[in-house]
Amino acid sequence: MSRRASGEYVIAFDADDTLWHNEPLFADTQAQFRELLAPYHDADYISRMLYDVEMRNLRLFGYGIKGFTLSMIETAIELTEGRISGHEIGRIIESARAMMQAPTRLLDDAQNVVATLGARYRLMLITKGDLFDQEAKLARSGLAEYFRHVEIVSEKTPITYRRILEQHAIAPEHFLMVGNSPRSDILPVLAIGGSAVYIPYHMLWLHEQIDPPPPQAGLYELRRLAELPDLITRIWG
Repeated sequence: MSRRASGEYVIAFDADDTLWHNEPLFADTQAQFRELLAPYHDADYISRMLYDVEMRNLRLFGYGIKGFTLSMIETAIELTEGRISGHEIGRIIESARAMMQAPTRLLDDAQNVVATLGARYRLMLITKGDLFDQEAKLARSGLAEYFRHVEIVSEKTPITYRRILEQHAIAPEHFLMVGNSPRSDILPVLAIGGSAVYIPYHMLWLHEQIDPPPPQAGLYELRRLAELPDLITRIWG
């Protein structure tokens, strides 16, 4: 049974590359992976094959470092026709361990923006990825105290957002999502009648790359996270 939606305004944030840096970590690890397999294939081919394996495995392993690591190992076995050594597999695992233990590096102004908005509005964090990894990054970020609710999901679709809003009794017209991915953070929210703020990040995973959404009601675009509080004031007062 659905709960009655409240009139309270709610701001939800994506995590990776919206509040803290994430994609550069994957890019650096992929560069190490290409170097490892350089004796077997050229860099572009290695990258294409890894992406194909990741896409093939998404429905099984989901998003995050663990699924990415399994895809790297599978790709290495395929591209070397099984000649990859145990030592080289160990290097892939070590690179994954380094990713899991990397510090959470906040984007400029993330702390101030979340603290400022958290004093006025109900905040949520809605992110894709591995539960353990995302919880650990949030704990290391120092931002956890500002979020009333944290949702770590396998996909961000209109169905996912509708479920979250219903679960927390949020009216779509009182909901605003902030993120860097049109595919995951913007279009699905607009589709259910919510608002969205698109803040591009300088890197975006190929799977998330689509054409930017056209101007429309409920859609806002900013250059920097620091501009968000002023925008919210103009929208909601």
